[in-house]
Amino acid sequence: MAKLYFYYSTMNAGKSTLLLQANYNYIEKGMKTFLLSPYIDSRKEQGKIYSRIGISRRAETYKSNTDLFNMIEIQRKKVDCVLVDEAQFLSKNQVIQLTNIVDDLNIPVLTYGLKSDFQAESFEGSKYLLIWSDKIIEVKTICHCGRKSTHVLRLNKDTVVRSGSQIHIGGEESYSSVCRKHFKEGKF
Repeated sequence: MAKLYFYYSTMNAGKSTLLLQANYNYIEKGMKTFLLSPYIDSRKEQGKIYSRIGISRRAETYKSNTDLFNMIEIQRKKVDCVLVDEAQFLSKNQVIQLTNIVDDLNIPVLTYGLKSDFQAESFEGSKYLLIWSDKIIEVKTICHCGRKSTHVLRLNKDTVVRSGSQIHIGGEESYSSVCRKHFKEGKF
């Protein structure tokens, strides 16, 4: 029986690496996967999922108005698993579409994303994945102090940014994953 999975964490915990490993496992068994990456993720090349350890794979891109159910239904007989990177950028409607892929097409969907933003607020996609997923898995990483990272600080050079647009595409130069204590103190 297919399920909707949500793997969540702070930044730099290895979510994309886990996605690419899961993809490899399906392909190794002779199965077909369908990889999705948000169109707005412009850190490297659009339409490609990258891991910090140097592996990557082509993916279809989605925008906030992309009908994911129709995208998969068209290829139904060719897809054994759907894998979604940066799932925090999904809309509520797209999360519901993913549940329809699982329930109506019987295709497992594995999503990977952030639980919250740099202001400790939820992303729309994450909020509804936490509500609608069959299985929620935390991917753990650590703060510079050794505690579990639970929050993300946005950085501008050597300063912590506490306000602004929820979405600002960036990597290690723009964000630091920290524990709750260091999030409140603004220490990275």
